[in-house]
Amino acid sequence: MSLGPRLDLRQSQSLVMTPQLQQAIRLLALSNLEIEGVIAEEIERNPLLESGGSDDSVGEDSIPSDAAVVRDEPAGADELVLMGEASGEALDIDFAADAFIDDGPGDAIGGLDGGLSSSGAGTAAPSEDGLDFDGLEADGPSLADHLLAQAGTMLSGPALFVAQQLIDQIDECGYLTGSLLDVANRLGVALAEVEAVLATIQTFDPTGVGARSLAECLALQAKEADRYDPCMARLIANLDLVARGALPQLRRLCEVDDEDLADMIRELRGYDPKPGCRFGGERAPAVVPDLFVAPRGAGWAVEINGATLPRLLVNRAYYVELSGGRQDKASRAWLSECLASANWLVKALDQRQRTIIKVAAEIVKQQEGFFRKGVAHLRPLTLRQVAEAIEMHESTVSRVTSNKYLSCARGLFELKYFFTSAIQAADGGEAVSAAAVKNAIKTLIAAEDPRKILSDDTLVELLNAKGFDIARRTVAKYREAMGIGSSVQRRRQKALQGA
Repeated sequence: MSLGPRLDLRQSQSLVMTPQLQQAIRLLALSNLEIEGVIAEEIERNPLLESGGSDDSVGEDSIPSDAAVVRDEPAGADELVLMGEASGEALDIDFAADAFIDDGPGDAIGGLDGGLSSSGAGTAAPSEDGLDFDGLEADGPSLADHLLAQAGTMLSGPALFVAQQLIDQIDECGYLTGSLLDVANRLGVALAEVEAVLATIQTFDPTGVGARSLAECLALQAKEADRYDPCMARLIANLDLVARGALPQLRRLCEVDDEDLADMIRELRGYDPKPGCRFGGERAPAVVPDLFVAPRGAGWAVEINGATLPRLLVNRAYYVELSGGRQDKASRAWLSECLASANWLVKALDQRQRTIIKVAAEIVKQQEGFFRKGVAHLRPLTLRQVAEAIEMHESTVSRVTSNKYLSCARGLFELKYFFTSAIQAADGGEAVSAAAVKNAIKTLIAAEDPRKILSDDTLVELLNAKGFDIARRTVAKYREAMGIGSSVQRRRQKALQGA
């Protein structure tokens, strides 16, 4: 074999994902609110895209879960990927369709329930005023603003400046997180002066603000209620014993009888351990459902929340106007690219809706017992089961169920909630879901006698009697996952409550 340069031809196959295909897959995992951001960016980048107004047209986005729906379009994102791979133009240009998104009843203005109202009407009547923004609660002043306003009326000069520095170090719960000595050294004032200013702040509303510990916070509230006697002071100084439920030891330390100790604990329980939480702080963002499910006849209606999904249109008139003028080769290529990108995005969004509806409809079909009778009838379900039923890939179902929430008569649930592991039935019958077992454990503990707390072994016996074949370690794991204490902890807690 001679050594030297030469040319070889080799033929191989490889799967290459285009940016459009990557975008279509990424859209599946986004919630409706995140889709809004993507659409806003694309509208800003692409002059041929525009946001269409809402209308009352009823499309095919409402699909009863027990109905067989036949479509000519691809059924899911898997088919979308295959079409895009087979032909780059198939999804890009479709002049026969004026709009790709089918607006369901949820696109009507009349309410965020997507038209799935309790009346069972297919569409909701549009409201002239739209959403009632006046009914939304306005944000109140923050804790810092509330304290600074009080400091401005009670302090002045250097004391007011020290108060401002201390208030800056009070967290959202109302506790002082900084060191008084550090503040004194940084401002160049005496420590006694800083302590005096803090004592003034601790008289502000809400009572207990500016405390450096839980004990000090409760003591300030006890003083305000004129209940801070030596016995209460000893009780507050031994909060660890209160938490452990060591009532005999507390009686000896406080030198009181059972009745007085019970009164003191009731008084202590009425105080606010986090007085600053009633002010300001960032509110937890409300979860907006992506889907609505409601009974409709003998089946169920599953609908996309159109209130959080703006309608996207391709401005073909603008494209015709631009393409009719004098253009060079680069401008024509750019305009064609914009049209192809716009058509692809609109088609991908439409296919995303259909895929979500199809997955959600299958989940409702599989978990119909939950929607009709409650969590005790939640069945074991895996991504593979849903994927095989709707003939999609398991990864597609996983993307669809990520960050998506479903609203029904029983509340708001993440789609992942309906996928639970199986617990074998004790009698060899049909397996039950882990969520149903957790609900049974929670129900048993909630109904237990305070004088006869159920141990984990007793819970296992009761669950076996109900038909759940479950081990003790599994009961302990589920109990801890729900934030329920052990039998010893619950016995102490109930003793404190009954004190």
